[in-house]
Amino acid sequence: MLRESEEDWHNTHMITETPTPTADAPGRRRRRRLSMAYLSAGVAALFSVPLLGVILNVFREGQGNWQHLASTVLPDYVLNSLALMLGVGAGVVIGGTGAAWLVVMCRFPGRRLFEWMLVLPLAIPAYVVAYAYTDLLQHSGPVQTLLRDLTGLGPRDYWFPNIRSTGGAILVFSAVLYPYVYLLARTAFLQQSICALEVGRTLGRTPWGAFSSIALPLARPAIVTGMALALMETLADFGTVAHFGVPTFTTGIYRTWYSMGDRVAAAQLASVLLAFVFALLMLEQWSRWRARFHETSGRWQEIQPYELGGWRAWLATVFCAGPLVVGFIAPVAMLLWMAATGGHNPLTARYLELTANSATLAAMTAVLAVVLALFLAYVARIERSPLAAAANRVAAVGYAVPGSVIAVGILIPVATLDNAIDNFFRSHFGFGVGLLFTGGIAALVFAYLVRFLAVSFNTVQASLGKVTTHMDDVARSLGHGPLSTALKVHIPVISGGLLTAGLIVFVDVFKELPATLIMRPFNFDTLAVQAYNLAKDERLTQAATPSLIIVACGLLPVFLLSRQITASRPGRQRKRRRPPLTATEGETPPLPSRG
Repeated sequence: MLRESEEDWHNTHMITETPTPTADAPGRRRRRRLSMAYLSAGVAALFSVPLLGVILNVFREGQGNWQHLASTVLPDYVLNSLALMLGVGAGVVIGGTGAAWLVVMCRFPGRRLFEWMLVLPLAIPAYVVAYAYTDLLQHSGPVQTLLRDLTGLGPRDYWFPNIRSTGGAILVFSAVLYPYVYLLARTAFLQQSICALEVGRTLGRTPWGAFSSIALPLARPAIVTGMALALMETLADFGTVAHFGVPTFTTGIYRTWYSMGDRVAAAQLASVLLAFVFALLMLEQWSRWRARFHETSGRWQEIQPYELGGWRAWLATVFCAGPLVVGFIAPVAMLLWMAATGGHNPLTARYLELTANSATLAAMTAVLAVVLALFLAYVARIERSPLAAAANRVAAVGYAVPGSVIAVGILIPVATLDNAIDNFFRSHFGFGVGLLFTGGIAALVFAYLVRFLAVSFNTVQASLGKVTTHMDDVARSLGHGPLSTALKVHIPVISGGLLTAGLIVFVDVFKELPATLIMRPFNFDTLAVQAYNLAKDERLTQAATPSLIIVACGLLPVFLLSRQITASRPGRQRKRRRPPLTATEGETPPLPSRG
């Protein structure tokens, strides 16, 4: 009777139970996320092919050239690389850190201009600067010609420093790569609380004492990271050292591959260069070992710059103007003069073709890099598993690997695959398919992706990290899956970050030289290759035309980076989002901030 009355009561009130999800639903979601993590691990494994291609060929038998290289030119490669690392490391740290501190903490003539202009050398490749200074300072250049005209000296009556030397390469690299340290150091100084500096001043610290004992140690991780990036770019460079005649690992790899035709010896040289790169990475990690830097103040105020006067103000102006003039203004002015006096016409069919080739490679790589970076960053966001995190680290390691090493590591396995496919079709179908990957731009685009995916990934991950996870929860409660949430929520929110990431990759590919030289298809040149070939033939005036096009394409991302860093001060962001209340609104006025 009780059961019947319960049934009657349920039927009377028409109570229905909400169907509970099946027990297998969480399992399906878990399997789907796990498959995405496995897919990201597959992408990382694919991007590790160049490194494996180099490492696996180290112990293979070559043509016997390794013993000859090790006994003749390898010591020069090692010594020159060490000299470049020491000289460039000191140059970028002094120039970048000093300029960053001055523009953040001091007031002097030209400070507002230097804030963004000091980033401009990032827009010009080092090999372009080398071409400009060679024409400017060589025996027949305008500087030495003017010197002889003013003094009446003959060609052999005076000494003039040779720009095409190890010292000249250190000068060029330092002038072009110091913005890596400047950008990171300036960001670190902007984000430091003023409280620590004020406490140092109350304890009797001078401005120099506050800088050396407080601000500099707090910014040390950023400075070391910027120096490591600059040194990795130095080791990866080919055009500058080749033009200056400085034998390094990149020039040795190129000559071993093309002149000797020994891919095993080239891979063995690449492995030694990799050891230098990983030593730099270990140095960067060691610099932050057991070091933790935290901002404990929740309140921020605008930094009040220290007013410099008299000779100190002009000394600060000269200090900031020096690297800017050497790294950007002087070479660009020289390139403009060279192009105007004897350069090529950039509107000819040849240069339009070169520009189209460079733009095609850069656009394809930029789109693919943004898509892959978004996938990897999004999987790590929704999965939060060690597998996805490890996959991201492996996929992003390519930025630390020089382009020549990536080219060798890709060409060896991919060429073997191409030949195997062609032989299979010939033996089974009676016709060949040629070189499917290395005969076109597919392998070259893959090399670019391996090299520059980290640039896109870091930008996308930073943008995605600013999107609160509550938006994911709301989308999931409305029935949206991971793909639908990404398309309708995350991508529209971070569209600016995606555009910035693609633009930076576009410019990096546009000016890339070593991988392009080794891997480009026959009769397929880019603006960077054209500039290198003209400079190699000592036609420096004609090389100014493609060099200027490359510089022009690199200016926009530089402006974007400068604007982002200027807006990175936490106090400014909070001030924009939440303006302070006034007493007329019925609230107590906020207390003056001291930090």
